[in-house]
Amino acid sequence: MSAARIPPIQCLLTFEALARLRSVTQTSEELCVTPSAVSHRVKQLEQIIGTKLFGRADFSLTTEGIEYLAHVREGLTMLQKFPSSANAPGKRKLRLAVTPTFARSILIPRLRQFTEAYPEIDLTLQVSIPLLDVVAEDADLMIRFGTGRYADVEHVCLFKDEVTPLASPTFVREHGPFVVPEDLEGENLLRSPLEPWRTWFAANGLDWPEPLDGSQFNDVGLMCDAAAAGMGVALIRLKLGAPWLENGSLVRLYERNVPSPHAHYLCWRTGMMDRWECAAFADWLKKSVA
Repeated sequence: MSAARIPPIQCLLTFEALARLRSVTQTSEELCVTPSAVSHRVKQLEQIIGTKLFGRADFSLTTEGIEYLAHVREGLTMLQKFPSSANAPGKRKLRLAVTPTFARSILIPRLRQFTEAYPEIDLTLQVSIPLLDVVAEDADLMIRFGTGRYADVEHVCLFKDEVTPLASPTFVREHGPFVVPEDLEGENLLRSPLEPWRTWFAANGLDWPEPLDGSQFNDVGLMCDAAAAGMGVALIRLKLGAPWLENGSLVRLYERNVPSPHAHYLCWRTGMMDRWECAAFADWLKKSVA
């Protein structure tokens, strides 16, 4: 068998997904690659096998494409069948750099689902610092929080969130009531570069400057703990602050939520999604947090 006649697996996976979804955008999202990568892989596959696979702009298959798709799906099905555990090699290793509060509030409560679905993958979690992208070691996949303008890595948005002021029940009793946004004037506002107060101020018609005094935190979880201890009012993303709201250590001051200007992204270096364990985790995580 000549290796030169065997197309790269990523080309075959992309061809199968595009034939099934008939959308470059949906295919890129499913495979966690850019739309241009989808087009490049299909073109590469057609060049290798010397056959046109798609006939029109709606991604309908040619006669040869229909025939080849059946072979590709048969081959991919065979590749999904693992040998018995007695003959299987060691577990796949996957290193994930994740921000502390994302891990605590979002990932850990769901992680058992992943380990049960993929027992052949050993996952190592490494702590990263939000916005600064500082990790303990080199990671295969990274969770970043920011604007999404990352030139150094490929990425996909996991979810966006909304913010609202939270404080401890004791703080609210002693400093409240909080009825209108102006009631926050003069209160101790906890600060974080991850979630500037000006976003909430502007959405509520306040022309207040960003607070310059008061305790500051570079981790949302630490800021939630500080607010729960009665240190002041924190502007918290609701999905990350859910554990504190659910156990009653923090309460909302107002009903209105304001969209955060940032979001959580899954990031990886080019070519990393060719590794089966990386693609499996990315697919699971996107569906789990959707």
